[in-house]
Amino acid sequence: MSFDWNTAWDALPQLLRGLLIALQATVLGYLIALVLGLVFALLRRSGQPWIRIPVAVVIEFIRSTPLLVQLFFLFFVLPTAGIQLSPLATGAIGLGIHYATYTSEVYRAGIDGVPVGQWEAATALSLPRWRTWTRIVLPQAVKRILPALGNYAISMFKDTPQLTVITVIEVLSVVKSIGAQNFQYLELITAAGLVYLAAALLIAWPVRIVERRYRREIA
Repeated sequence: MSFDWNTAWDALPQLLRGLLIALQATVLGYLIALVLGLVFALLRRSGQPWIRIPVAVVIEFIRSTPLLVQLFFLFFVLPTAGIQLSPLATGAIGLGIHYATYTSEVYRAGIDGVPVGQWEAATALSLPRWRTWTRIVLPQAVKRILPALGNYAISMFKDTPQLTVITVIEVLSVVKSIGAQNFQYLELITAAGLVYLAAALLIAWPVRIVERRYRREIA
């Protein structure tokens, strides 16, 4: 069985268009995960059990159920509630909510890693609570957890093929569409794999730079 490079080459423009959509979903989902994850982390530190416990239950529920099921739920249930979103927006929200439960734990670990003396110094200086968080705690916490947050960006990108189940036209959707016409799946899947690999390496590059810089600063 020979490999037809022309088939892979001819499919490349459509694969790249699918890659662009996958990257859009990743960027939007990642922004949601960063913001919502921080909200989750702060709510879980609340001194009020009626806030802390329900948030913890929601986080564990989302983390314990497959992303695929959550995507189906958002795509098919939201319209019944009168909420109409595009497949791309639904996919980005699904990725963002799912990964927010993981980034919240990263944020929580970073916050817990801030030395107790920093909190005590802020209290001694009578700093307002919001200023303690924005000027002292969060800058130190985020600096420590940047590498971990970056790794979740890579993981989220690698989960974008699951968006094909809600009709998002990303790389895998292109493979299935073209493959249904010419049945040359070997060439198409190989080309798609190379496209995914190249994109993942580009995403990983700045993450590795941040990791090396962080290791030098704490050495």
